[in-house]
Amino acid sequence: MHQAAQAYSQTAKITVSPRKLEADLLMKSATRLQAVKDGWPETRTDLRGALTYNRRLWTIFSTSATAAENPLPHAIKQNIGNLGVFILRHTLDLEGDPAPEKLASLILINRELAAGLRGQ
Repeated sequence: MHQAAQAYSQTAKITVSPRKLEADLLMKSATRLQAVKDGWPETRTDLRGALTYNRRLWTIFSTSATAAENPLPHAIKQNIGNLGVFILRHTLDLEGDPAPEKLASLILINRELAAGLRGQ
C-alpha cells in the first residue's frame, strides 16, 4: 500500500501544472511561517528554517521571473523582482530582530500570490 501511495505521489508531481506547483509551494511556506507566528515563543527555534525555505523559494521565483528569456511582460517581471527584494530584506530584518508580528507581511504576500496563481 505504501508503494502505491509513493507511485501516485511521484505521478502527481510530474503532472501538476507549473502554476499549481508554485501556488502549492507558496502556501507551504505561508503555512510554515504561520505555524511559527501562532506558536510563538515556543516555535521561535523553527523561525530560521521557515525563513530559509521562504527565502530560497523567493530567490528561485525572482530569478526565473526576471530572466531575460522569460516571456512575462516587463511590468510583471519588475513587480515580482521588487517583491523578491522586499522578501529578502524583510527576512534579514526578521533574522536580526525576530518578532512574530513581522511574519504577517510574508504570510500575506505568499497567500495572495498563491490565490492569484490559482485564479481565485
